[in-house]
Amino acid sequence: MKVLMVLTSHDQLGNTGRKTGFWLEELAAPYYAFKEAGVEIVLASPLGGQPPLDPKSNEPANQTDLTRRFEKDAAATAQLAQTVRLDSVNQADFDTVFYPGGHGPLWDLAEDATSIALIEAFIGAGKPVALVCHAPGALRHVKAADGSPLVQGKKVTGFTNSEEAAVGLTEIVPFLVEDELKAKGGVYSSLEDWAPYVITDGLLITGQNPASSAPAATQLLQHPALAGR
Repeated sequence: MKVLMVLTSHDQLGNTGRKTGFWLEELAAPYYAFKEAGVEIVLASPLGGQPPLDPKSNEPANQTDLTRRFEKDAAATAQLAQTVRLDSVNQADFDTVFYPGGHGPLWDLAEDATSIALIEAFIGAGKPVALVCHAPGALRHVKAADGSPLVQGKKVTGFTNSEEAAVGLTEIVPFLVEDELKAKGGVYSSLEDWAPYVITDGLLITGQNPASSAPAATQLLQHPALAGR
């Protein structure tokens, strides 16, 4: 099996002058779930090369055994430094795709025509798509085959309004993931802030927050569409 992991290339937290990017746990936890399942992993980002790490995700309070393992893993960090350009990727070469979050995707992947078309291609080919935390925001312009929003009528989750308020960025982000999924017709639900929560509805798998990234990877690996791959 071969999985594509799509990371943000955006590193500016609005006009605050602070840095953002991808959230390390949301890369590291799925990365090792896939590795241990014997899955081939390709990392991609809109600009290619080294994607920006949200510096907060590497602060001691947010580190985990898997983030520390990733940072000490020379092969993993070398692969991260050389992500392929997203516009060079073809869904036909992969069995599935996983989008880690972090605030970065709200600015680039949510509006990126290549990413939008790629998700549509995976779904159209009957391949599951998983997105966690802020990454479900990348679904805001993705359409189903009939032209309706992909999330319309689907059970979904993502970073909650209350979680965004807790990190003090409600007025900084370009949109709120929870509000946007609801606005596009998604049947949104969540658990208490920071609790792991993952929903699978057809080919779409969404996770609420960083703690949901490992279980989202597990649900993806167990998806019926990947049986026998």
